[in-house]
Amino acid sequence: MLTVKVLGSGCPNCKKLEAETRKALDAQPGIAYELVKVTDYADIAAYGVVSTPALVMNEQVVSSGRIPSGDQIVSWALEQQAN
Repeated sequence: MLTVKVLGSGCPNCKKLEAETRKALDAQPGIAYELVKVTDYADIAAYGVVSTPALVMNEQVVSSGRIPSGDQIVSWALEQQAN
């Protein structure tokens, strides 16, 4: 199962990233995932992220400081599943 984390304080962009991630991954029946929100600044900093929102898949930061497209999110998820 893919572990997906949305890093952010809960700002509107963080909420939008969470919604876009769920929408993109829910549309892919072959991707089983668990989505976790990380709002603690110390936990966010542990990933080396300086700009939120950020997206982490299987403990690898794939995006920070922006909201990636749904296609990009699915691409990263498929790449993580292949590893």
